[in-house]
Amino acid sequence: MPDTIEQLLDHNVAFDGYNRAQVAIVVTNPFIDGNPIVYVNEAFTRSTGYARSASVGRNCRFLQGEETDKADVDKLRHGIENEQTVTVDIMNYRANGEKYRNRLVVSPLHDDSGNLQYFIGIQKELREGDTDQSVEEINEALIEIQNRVATDLSMVIGMIRHQTGATSAPEEFMALNRRIESLQLLYEEMKLADSQSNRNSIQMGSYLSRLSSAIAHTTGRPGVRMNLQIEPLEVPIETATRVGLVLSEVLTNAFEHAFDRLDSGLVEVRMSQLSAGGLRLIVSDDGVGVPRDMLWPDRRTMGGRIVSGLIEGLEGTLDLGRGAAGSFITIDVPAGADLSHH
Repeated sequence: MPDTIEQLLDHNVAFDGYNRAQVAIVVTNPFIDGNPIVYVNEAFTRSTGYARSASVGRNCRFLQGEETDKADVDKLRHGIENEQTVTVDIMNYRANGEKYRNRLVVSPLHDDSGNLQYFIGIQKELREGDTDQSVEEINEALIEIQNRVATDLSMVIGMIRHQTGATSAPEEFMALNRRIESLQLLYEEMKLADSQSNRNSIQMGSYLSRLSSAIAHTTGRPGVRMNLQIEPLEVPIETATRVGLVLSEVLTNAFEHAFDRLDSGLVEVRMSQLSAGGLRLIVSDDGVGVPRDMLWPDRRTMGGRIVSGLIEGLEGTLDLGRGAAGSFITIDVPAGADLSHH
């Protein structure tokens, strides 16, 4: 497990694109004394009034106050001690002292061997005027998001930890935190709090466009432009999860390495449906590209292992091509992914 909270803070990444997230997400690490927070999303900071820097490293108890019911706290503690999922409506306090009631779902995150790794908390504020029906809808949505988060994080953590024994704590922290951020856009796009939403598939074009823009905003720099040519495809959520994570790895790598010592450049992201079904995703740059003597993805690196694992999970292919300037990476996902064009 990671050794210090400071390692997370040093590598923390926040995308402005998550500002409309509908529920607050918190991840805590039970292997650090006090089970402190190691990740919060923007919805959490907006709801509580506490900045990330004021939240990460602290136990969630700092949100409790004078009117917090001890029975609710005991219920949470019992669930955590026994590694069980628990739901409570708990009184919390914002940074300005204002109290508010939260519907909170906390559950353990285990690895493939059944070993505890983290705890995940999903919470949404309950407001005056909420009916029993609306509260029940909130509860159903939170549980669905909770299950999705646990499934996706288990996949990512498994790739980070089990494909190599040489992972360093700082690298692991950076990898986990950035990939949680990438998944957050997927949850937001799914609009799981909306009872009218289709919970089995997602508009891939919209999701990848927003994800690309968020990555460009965070890792891009002046002079490097991005062009998107993305067709509107609807895909199963499981496929979208993996393709989105692949794009996050490849696009981040392009912005960080393809324009070394260059003042300007262009990154292009294209997605289209293949004639036989399935989809093709191409990420290209006109910079220095991947060196000709380099094997990529390189399974000796964190990103390379994760990309390879995701492509294998999709039963897809990844090809690296080199042009007169830069390189282009082509990912094909087969028709078995059950995609439909709209």
